[in-house]
Amino acid sequence: MSKMKGPAIFLAQFAGGEAPFNNLADITKWAGDLGYKGVQIPSWESGLFDLARAAESMEYCDEVKGICAEGGVEISELSTHLQGQLVAVHPAYDDLFDGFAPEEFRGNPAARQEWAVNQLHLAARASKNLGLTAHATFSGAFLWHTVYPWPQRPEGLVETGFAELANRWLPILNAFDDAGVDLCYEIHPGEDLHDGVTFERFLEAAGNHARCQILYDPSHFVLQQLDYIQFIDIYQERIKMFHVKDAEFNPNGRSGVYGGYQGWKDRPGRFRSLGDGQVDFSAIFSQFAKYNFEGWAVLEWECCLKHPEDGAREGVDFINKHMIRTTDKAFDDFAASGADEALNRRTLGLA
Repeated sequence: MSKMKGPAIFLAQFAGGEAPFNNLADITKWAGDLGYKGVQIPSWESGLFDLARAAESMEYCDEVKGICAEGGVEISELSTHLQGQLVAVHPAYDDLFDGFAPEEFRGNPAARQEWAVNQLHLAARASKNLGLTAHATFSGAFLWHTVYPWPQRPEGLVETGFAELANRWLPILNAFDDAGVDLCYEIHPGEDLHDGVTFERFLEAAGNHARCQILYDPSHFVLQQLDYIQFIDIYQERIKMFHVKDAEFNPNGRSGVYGGYQGWKDRPGRFRSLGDGQVDFSAIFSQFAKYNFEGWAVLEWECCLKHPEDGAREGVDFINKHMIRTTDKAFDDFAASGADEALNRRTLGLA
């Protein structure tokens, strides 16, 4: 029997100031009424969730789980995408990423990083208190501005960058290990962990840490023109989380992978709602069934065209349609001749 769970929905793109998206009770009921069975909670959305309280109070965690249960869902994972980004920020991006941190830490990169690291430690304890086994985050980046090697990268630059990235994350990985929770990095352009090779570099620099795992999102691989099916074959032992997100890549005579600084609607590579893009989800879900993936299938809505509520509504049936109940018998069992060593030897011409 397949152990994949779902469908679930990542709440980050839906949380906001208006009902039913401005508090946990209403947004989880909205998700449950649509047919979702789980919610992935963005830990920075204070209107939905108090990360610090969850790290310290089992009573609060029980309250949160109870609210979710009343809405018909359970928590699939917590996310610290924004905080994880701030663990490693190149100075060129300081102004752009300052908005990810509370106002009192803006303009002070050292204080901002300290806050981000503390947030990850809180997330480890909160995940443990909530009974979760995996957590979603970003790695941050020191090297992204050198992704296209012009001018030529100085010798040793990449090794130095990954050594420092691992140095910053190792204490956090150890905290997640203490909590019994896998830390899953979303492999994502803009992060130093943006494909299989860069994940391997980081994993090696982190001493092949047992809690260093992958959040798999095929949409980011379509935009890079990476084989997202073979990726599962290569890294299936490290893939512990799954964002179900669609995308398309339509190159033309004016623009390709880099997008020409255009907005999302005009880029050759665009995120789309489920079923509107080019991702072969039948192949992906088959791969996960093959490898007995035990995590959640979590819708992440990011579409440059369709309204988010329409994408969320359509996503339930889409994921349910693609989830595979694995067989407990072989299709040709009816023709089996039974276990007989003498027959085996005769069949091999050894009798």
